[in-house]
Amino acid sequence: MSFRDRVQDHLRSRPTAKLLALTIAVALLITAIWTSGTAVAIEADAGLPGDWLSRYAGPGAIGMGGATVAVGGDPQSALWNPAGLSWLQRNTVQATSTVLFDDTSVSGLGYAVPSDRLPTFGLNLLYLKSGEFEQTNELNHTLGTFAEGDLVLGLTASHQLDSRWSAGANIKLVRQTVEDFSGGGVGFDLGVLGELVPGVKLGASVLNLGGPTIALRDTDETYARELRGGLSTALLEGNGLLSAEVVHRDGVGADLRLGGQFRLRSLALRVGYFIENIAAGFSYQFDNGLRLDYGMNDHELGMVYRFGLSYAFGGFFADSQASPAVFSPTGRHPVTKFRLTAQTKVDVRDWLLTITDRSGYVVRSYSGRGKVPAQIIWDGKNTAGLPLPDGRYTYALQVFAEDGRVTTGRTRSVEISTGGPQGSIRVGSLGVN
Repeated sequence: MSFRDRVQDHLRSRPTAKLLALTIAVALLITAIWTSGTAVAIEADAGLPGDWLSRYAGPGAIGMGGATVAVGGDPQSALWNPAGLSWLQRNTVQATSTVLFDDTSVSGLGYAVPSDRLPTFGLNLLYLKSGEFEQTNELNHTLGTFAEGDLVLGLTASHQLDSRWSAGANIKLVRQTVEDFSGGGVGFDLGVLGELVPGVKLGASVLNLGGPTIALRDTDETYARELRGGLSTALLEGNGLLSAEVVHRDGVGADLRLGGQFRLRSLALRVGYFIENIAAGFSYQFDNGLRLDYGMNDHELGMVYRFGLSYAFGGFFADSQASPAVFSPTGRHPVTKFRLTAQTKVDVRDWLLTITDRSGYVVRSYSGRGKVPAQIIWDGKNTAGLPLPDGRYTYALQVFAEDGRVTTGRTRSVEISTGGPQGSIRVGSLGVN
């Protein structure tokens, strides 16, 4: 089936919702790309209101060059595309820390709860803390020092229009303090995220609608309106990911962000291009739901280091666990039992458990319709009923919901070992000549 036929078939299933979301996404993306070619960027824009927030990316996102408008999937990414929160499958708590220069740091805390019928809700808190800066007058005489603090609270609601498209909105509350002056304001963000064809996503957002506007002294300062548009595509059977994004700010101009990711079981390696500099990072996923993120990027003032820790629990998932993890078809443990668990937003249509060898070839698979069974027993034989050689095999559970969404469980390993104990016995030691 051609690309055009797949898109048309996809739109026919729910034309109104999909056409509306696709129209909004394409319009925002075209606007962002068009303005990137017509606007002239301002070199010294670091003092503009909200500039630090526009240039911020968390430890997981920075390795992708900050190009996450078409990726989504964690609480903090909702600050740049609130629609991405609907693609989150599990309840997630996320904590981040970014060490900047000049004794400046950004701390973040996020929480999101996916839902099957209600919208997915999220909360994000970011706090920028700057150290003591020297204050001078017009004659360059020192008047002392001052500190700055910026607090951002984002409340997100994201709704799944169907299995492939979502829309979301943020209410953004900002509080800024400089010296003895402080002020606050409110702004709004809108975004859409959808899957054009399996593995290819389109995302777009418009940020800082109607503010925030902050009056520290006598002058109102309004955050610049920001447009983001991008594409992401999955590669290598889901183990690879490429993402590109254009960010345009009123009065500033546009910049391009690029990123790539390669996943090797629990480890994900990332590299990206972030605001004219190179970025890189990695994440490690533990079996208990914990994930460690690290990212770094070059900057004209020095390296920037970012750290993150998230914990996923409950929510919607698919999982499989072999017991025992090492078995022998000719020994005391002739079979292994795969314990299967799954929780989906809607009813399960089909499920599939695949077992692959080291070369990635599927040697055995189990499938069925409806609810996932509690366990599957494997005797170490392939699809043709022939015994498989000793070695390590990987397995994973996939669950296909009625709404078309696919939930893929964690890839784990199981080992066949029929060799038994190795070694030799000296006859002389037994007293036999």
